[in-house]
Amino acid sequence: MNNEVEWESAGTLRGQLQRGLGRAARRAADTPGAGEYVYDCVRSDPRRDPRCEARSLYYARLMVDLELPTGPVAEHLFDPAGEPGLPSGATPRDDARDAGADEGRVRLALDVLADLVRLSRREAAVPLRRYAEDGEHWFAAVETLVALGDPGLAAGLDAVVADRCDEAELDMLLTGPPGPVIEAWAASRPRIAAALARRLDPERTRRPVPASVRRPERTDDELLDLARGRDAGAVAAIFELGRRRAPALLDLAEELLRQRPSRAGGAVCRALGDYGPESLPRARAWAAEGGGCAGLGLRIVARHGTRQDIPLLMDELRGAVERRDWTGAASPVEGLGRLRAGEAVDLLKTAWTETTYAFLRPRVLTALARTAPHTAEAHTVEALWDCEEKARQEAARLAPLTRDTRTRLRRLELDAAEDPAVRAIAAARLL
Repeated sequence: MNNEVEWESAGTLRGQLQRGLGRAARRAADTPGAGEYVYDCVRSDPRRDPRCEARSLYYARLMVDLELPTGPVAEHLFDPAGEPGLPSGATPRDDARDAGADEGRVRLALDVLADLVRLSRREAAVPLRRYAEDGEHWFAAVETLVALGDPGLAAGLDAVVADRCDEAELDMLLTGPPGPVIEAWAASRPRIAAALARRLDPERTRRPVPASVRRPERTDDELLDLARGRDAGAVAAIFELGRRRAPALLDLAEELLRQRPSRAGGAVCRALGDYGPESLPRARAWAAEGGGCAGLGLRIVARHGTRQDIPLLMDELRGAVERRDWTGAASPVEGLGRLRAGEAVDLLKTAWTETTYAFLRPRVLTALARTAPHTAEAHTVEALWDCEEKARQEAARLAPLTRDTRTRLRRLELDAAEDPAVRAIAAARLL
């Protein structure tokens, strides 16, 4: 999570751009100085969780619409001095070496350049290539160029990859299906060809189920003993207990989740995620009492609860909004939307505008559409410009068809940089 960003009010253009709100994308062209706000967001990276929040296409589209040059983004890549948020007394280089603190910001800038290329601003490939050759986080730039899938943009970088990458890094470049860039490099570089061959070997990636778990005669108690162990079969045993909807898994959750976080505890959370309404009585107690099981209990209540759980979910959402705990708001938002709780509308509208965790907004939009369809119309229109692709998907499906929204849907349909699901939904709405 990035805690260093100085957040502006959601009532300002800069604050809206930080949050990735569609209303900012619509008003930027009419606001003097908007371009500098866009650059500032790219430099500072306002994402709370870069693993799941999107911003790069949002900022790249703004750069296209505002006709902004790529120079400031390139300058940021090679000289991050002056970035907001560095600790007092730390230099950018020292900060990066301490814990890779600037890698997220660099990654955002690389992704913005890549999306500019996808939006036909091919001059953005020049600093991207140069950073792959000379930048501190060069491997991230190489991954970005591989994902673009254009051998011409990556020509000559095979030497850099073959010389610098160890076996693990080569394998990381080949986690997805082989594309034209990798295939072109493999044709001339034996090390890359060997890594590609390893990736395509099905025996190498197959993970057999441990025999101790696969044996059908294992009882629930035996699986529980395995789950408490530390060997390779523990996680598989947990998932088998979940598949059986075994009551023992609920006891194991209380046992493990009240300890410090562990791999087995995470497996229990995943196994109980699909356990079903049988877990609801225990989950209500967990959510009410707090403690190590409270988060899991709230997620289960959100997924399987009934209208009797609305007061609990309302209290959780109200508290999360007051604390500005936007990640903690996710479960109550989902639960209240599923239950079509009209009393949540005002809180949902506040969360939509104020959240600094953009990944929450698609959930809020879905909840608003279920609880107050008429109220949600304005939000679905705005979401056609949102930074989150899931929000754009929902908006493309639900936004009322007007001249303005038809124009936007047409652009989304024809945009090669857009998520394929968004393009397909937009196309279907325009039929």
